[in-house]
Amino acid sequence: MPPTIGTNVLGRKVLYLPSFFTYAKYIVQVDGKIGLFRGLSPRLMSNALSTVTRGSMKKVFPPDEIEQVSNKDDMKTSLKKVVKETSYEMMMQCVSRMLAHPLHVISMRCMVQFVGREAKYSGVLSSIGKIFKEEGLLGFFVGLIPHLLGDVVFLWGCNLLAHFINAYLVDDSVSDTPGGLGNDQNPGSQVGWNKDLSIFPCTIAVSMLTYPFLLVGDLMAVNNCGLQAGLPPYSPVFKSWIHCWKYLSVQGQLFRGSSLLFRRVSSGSCFALE
Repeated sequence: MPPTIGTNVLGRKVLYLPSFFTYAKYIVQVDGKIGLFRGLSPRLMSNALSTVTRGSMKKVFPPDEIEQVSNKDDMKTSLKKVVKETSYEMMMQCVSRMLAHPLHVISMRCMVQFVGREAKYSGVLSSIGKIFKEEGLLGFFVGLIPHLLGDVVFLWGCNLLAHFINAYLVDDSVSDTPGGLGNDQNPGSQVGWNKDLSIFPCTIAVSMLTYPFLLVGDLMAVNNCGLQAGLPPYSPVFKSWIHCWKYLSVQGQLFRGSSLLFRRVSSGSCFALE
């Protein structure tokens, strides 16, 4: 859908892309409300497989030897525990991502069929057969590498950032007191900070930084797969995920789709219009 002309806070005219609600309304007009749930079945199966995989890995490789970070630990000891815990989480996330990625690819392709009004990918089993016949085994893992990199950067970024916030910015005498209202020597002197809450702002900040990895991975999952949305003029044919990353970077679109509202057009963007 083409961008529309609007004004920013300074009163200048700028181009805005359609918002989430504009797209959703258009999909409902074309396909009905059921159109908003394209690719839901493989997505649910992907999430379920990921959850089962993580649960199974915890049984095979129990985290019994991983010690929790304590306030009594010095900086070096607590950092070692964070690194060990994050490494364990990374292992589980990478394995579950690899096993569930084929279903994610099918889900993405079911979604983008809306663009060309195709029906190539209708069911999970039939989609598996089509992908294997046309692209082989590797067809199930297109876009996997940027997704894995995004997961790894997200896990390490969140855990390390939260650790350093707790180590340097959080007052243990405040946070360890019930209700976080202070200690015996200085009751009610400060407003407490729950250490578990430090992960929340870290998650938001790091998720914004890792968004390009998810975007590139999803674009590679549908690129050059026989669907119009993954072919010119809607999309170039990318040689690799790095090629896709560089193209989006030049176009200023590495963060496209990250905002639901007020989506400004970048200066280098170009659009395919019929």
